[in-house]
Amino acid sequence: MLRIVRRWGLRASGVVVTGVGLYVVAPSLAGLLDAWPRLENVRPRWFVVLAVLEVASFVALWWLTRIALTQPARPRARWRDVASAQLAGNAASRVLPGGAATGSVVQGRMLLAGGHPAALVTSALAAVGVLTTGVLLTLPVLTVPAVLIGPPPARQLQLGLVVSLLLAVVIVGLGVTVLTLPRLLAGIGLAVGGLVHKVHRRVTATGTALALSRQRARVAAAFRGNWWRSVMAASAHRMLDYAALVAAVVAVGGQARPSMVLLAYVVAAALAMVPLTPGGLGFVETGLTGTLVLAGVGADTAVVATLLYRLASFWMPIPLGALAWAVWTTHRRIGPARRSPAQVPDP
Repeated sequence: MLRIVRRWGLRASGVVVTGVGLYVVAPSLAGLLDAWPRLENVRPRWFVVLAVLEVASFVALWWLTRIALTQPARPRARWRDVASAQLAGNAASRVLPGGAATGSVVQGRMLLAGGHPAALVTSALAAVGVLTTGVLLTLPVLTVPAVLIGPPPARQLQLGLVVSLLLAVVIVGLGVTVLTLPRLLAGIGLAVGGLVHKVHRRVTATGTALALSRQRARVAAAFRGNWWRSVMAASAHRMLDYAALVAAVVAVGGQARPSMVLLAYVVAAALAMVPLTPGGLGFVETGLTGTLVLAGVGADTAVVATLLYRLASFWMPIPLGALAWAVWTTHRRIGPARRSPAQVPDP
């Protein structure tokens, strides 16, 4: 009885939390969806541009996961297995209660079925999550100088695509530096922890430094010998996604500072991690629209830009993930049936 309560109680709680979250954001989400017909005014080429950028972002994430799953004594993980698992896990995280946790379970299950050891899958997915989150948390810090220096002319929002490339180069340099110089990260942890301690007494400088050092050790161990490639893949994953947001704003005629659009992207990515709704549905749309307005984009234009970006980054991967899951499931069922005749000896 206790086992049943634990199993179904957690699931029921997840459904309730998701329902409450959707109820809270339903009015604002409905208002955004009313602007859906305005996407007809977007030129078709921009849909292609956003699709290419998002696909490239996913490929970078597959590359990163493949690096984490590679061990000297084992064959390299197949691109097909890594891509299918990530697509299916991503889709599950956006349609099922539990969000990222549910997606990780689906992705891990598919990788395990592909013959990868459980310990390796667990450590690889954890390291990928830490590294991509670390890149995301680095973006606001890198944005501060651009905000202080001042914006370029509004018509130069297209420079955001160049900014994404420059930031990727900077992130790669910082990431490799942190991985090769653990004392540097410990010093940063002491400084940040000391500042936070003044506001929150439970957070200490030593504790923050130790926590960062542990996460750094996990990432360094998972990507040992491939630090350059892993940081390049993680930065490419984030920067290509940011470039898609810039392209969405440009496609609808929006005018804003690239640095402020980057901050809007960080806010949207952070809201996507909110477990109240799958993939942050509703929260991301509301937060991203509001942040784009603060960045200087007109209210109506911000709504359409948000819809266009979310169409490419949120909705488009869901059917692809469902297809990946269906193909994987079918392959598992047909595979044994095809092999069975060969296992039967001839009379």
